[in-house]
Amino acid sequence: MSAQSQIIQSLSDLCRKPQGPRDRQLLFGDGFTILERAGDWCFGKATKDGYQGYIKTADLAPYTPATHWVSALSTHAYAAPNLKSHDQIPLPFGARVTVSAEHGNFYQTPAGFIPRQHLRATGDFLTDPREVAKMFLGCPYLWGGNSAAGIDCSGLIQAACHATGRACPGDSGPQQKFFPATEGDWAPGQLIFWPGHVALTLSATHLIHANAHAMAVGIEAIDVAMARIEAAGDGPMLQRSQLTQSASP
Repeated sequence: MSAQSQIIQSLSDLCRKPQGPRDRQLLFGDGFTILERAGDWCFGKATKDGYQGYIKTADLAPYTPATHWVSALSTHAYAAPNLKSHDQIPLPFGARVTVSAEHGNFYQTPAGFIPRQHLRATGDFLTDPREVAKMFLGCPYLWGGNSAAGIDCSGLIQAACHATGRACPGDSGPQQKFFPATEGDWAPGQLIFWPGHVALTLSATHLIHANAHAMAVGIEAIDVAMARIEAAGDGPMLQRSQLTQSASP
């Protein structure tokens, strides 16, 4: 029998099997449908994209609808509505919280008091996925990562999409199938797919991607990146897509 729950840790690894390799990460407040319980682990699927895997049981609690989401690269939930009070838990970009009251420049949530500047109401999206991706510039590369503490290529694209109200799968392969192919000249806001990799064009000449070459999120000239990736044996490009989907995640 399925049961709806949510993540109560800053980040929780979504694993291929109990104590197995990380495939993705879920964020604080992300919904998770439990399909099977296995002691310290629960098998199920993420509400935001249907990604399936195992989550530690201790990282889950009953689901509460969110009212706001974290729109800063990261923030903290404090013990009191005072920036000098103890910070109780760090919260990553995209984390979802439930606001119960307002106290000056802070919102009160079950996790603690969060600065108003760092939250947006659910459904109040940012506008440009390119600008969202640029927020992560310099963040370290992490396979399966979904936050500024560590992020991979598909995690960066999903963060940029979800923050701007676009549905998006969690991995580059499903992303390639989800976003229809396009042709013509290079333009801003296009996705470039290689086997196991994806990047987002910032302009007609440059792209941004989380990449293992730099072990970070970086900006490169499109022609330079394409030549380097192909020379490394990971090319050529498989598909180019335009970010035209606008359905809410």
